[in-house]
Amino acid sequence: MFVSDCRRDFYERIVSQALFQCDHVQYTLVPVSGWQELETAFLEHKDQFKYFVLINCGANVDLLEILQPEEDAFFFVCDSHRPINVVNVYNETQIKLLVKPDDDLDVPAYDDIFRDEDEEEEESEAESDGSEPSDKRRRFEEEVIERTMKRRQRREWEARRREILFDYEQYEYHGTSSAMVMFDLAWIMSKDLNDMLWWAIVGLTDQWVQDKITQMKYVTDIGILQRHVSRHNHRNEDEENSLSIDCMRIAFEYDLRLALYQHWSLYESLCNTSYTSANLKLWSVQGQKRLHEFLADMGLPLKQVKQKFNSMDISLKENLREMIEESASKFGMKDLRVQTFSIHFGFKNKFLASDIVYATASLMESIEKEGPETTNFIKALDSLSRGNLDKLHQGLDLAKKQLRAIQQTVASCICTNLVISQGPFLYCSLMEGTPDVKLFSKPVSLCLLSKYLLKSFVCSTKNKRCKLLPLIMAAPMDVEQGTVIMVGIPPETESSDKKNFFGRAFEKAAESTNSRTLHNHFDMSIIELKTEDRSKFLDALISLLS
Repeated sequence: MFVSDCRRDFYERIVSQALFQCDHVQYTLVPVSGWQELETAFLEHKDQFKYFVLINCGANVDLLEILQPEEDAFFFVCDSHRPINVVNVYNETQIKLLVKPDDDLDVPAYDDIFRDEDEEEEESEAESDGSEPSDKRRRFEEEVIERTMKRRQRREWEARRREILFDYEQYEYHGTSSAMVMFDLAWIMSKDLNDMLWWAIVGLTDQWVQDKITQMKYVTDIGILQRHVSRHNHRNEDEENSLSIDCMRIAFEYDLRLALYQHWSLYESLCNTSYTSANLKLWSVQGQKRLHEFLADMGLPLKQVKQKFNSMDISLKENLREMIEESASKFGMKDLRVQTFSIHFGFKNKFLASDIVYATASLMESIEKEGPETTNFIKALDSLSRGNLDKLHQGLDLAKKQLRAIQQTVASCICTNLVISQGPFLYCSLMEGTPDVKLFSKPVSLCLLSKYLLKSFVCSTKNKRCKLLPLIMAAPMDVEQGTVIMVGIPPETESSDKKNFFGRAFEKAAESTNSRTLHNHFDMSIIELKTEDRSKFLDALISLLS
């Protein structure tokens, strides 16, 4: 079983692992962070195994071409990356795609993109038969006309095929969370557990935190999971009072869109949440003033909001959500309330789904070197177990540092005008020596920073055109090798469909300029690039997208 070494994939991995354990199926778990590691892992294991489960990797490329497997190797692919490669879709023997029936894949028709070999052989035979002059001139002319028509039809078909494939593959986006797909599979098999349901919830929440799916998709999937939550966590009053100290209970609720606020101070959470920071423009003196006005409007003393949330007066915490929502609407923050789920471990420990997302992300991309590269993966995996709350709290502490670093970097970029318009897109580059720059050499952290920065920039700029532009962000990757990591994200608009065109654009720009790039990430909109090739690469992008 190969698992993409990216945070949302723990939830899928752990659901599938639980399914294997239910049936006593032996398996080997191999975390992979990119295409190169996937190829290496397959080569190492192809002689031992015939069945391979790929989780959140493998759908958006021609797997058979990349891995070159034997005919008796079979792949089960559960991947939210879209679009799915057409060869994987129409391969009926070796590749089995795990997707929800209601997912609209919008795959082109088979006849529009594939021609049977028999047709091509017939054409070539016709050409060879016609190479000899015919006894009858009329028959010869008919054959020439027929061959010419067939060649023209083939050229037209190939041109139409290129156009169809371009339209289909132009944008990168995400489908239903793989964690939800795996939970659905468990449910159909009558092997679903409350733990599996929680991992599916966290998988969906991760897509929302990373801004991978639309609000409509999020709300729809929340509704689906809410029915499962009601089924698994329905208890009458007597049962509620007799819960054991180590029980687990999931609840649907409307909560605040504030990062880690129940494990932080309310003040720190307001300052380091992208939504509130951007809307209040907290990088400016005027923004800090508006924050204090916001707190005053709610009637919350600074002494209370600056201490740990658990230490706040109970009288203030009881009506906190209503107080914040009422004041937030006055300050232009009408979407501060969000549908989510919480989990209770016993009587003391309560976590929101987004808390788990931030904690596992920070553990996964910790820059502290501790053993082999898979150490962070295992740590993050352990934090999902209710028996390892210490690991989870460690992740929450790292997440706070990560969020602070992101907001400080956003403030620095806005105040020093590092975000510049390049015509068809915005561009921002972090220099070596920037505080916390090492953290942003990690793909998920850089993506989060990019999304937070674009949201803040849109709130700060008065240029209407710039508000509608996508963003490319670069950060030093490896100073010794002279490489940068670059990510492209779609525009920050309410009507955004979250589709990203930078993956294909990066490929074409690199190809046209012979730039030394490495397209190793499962998200095609993330690439590695030689620093000295950056200028010509960006020039090609500007030309391509203008």
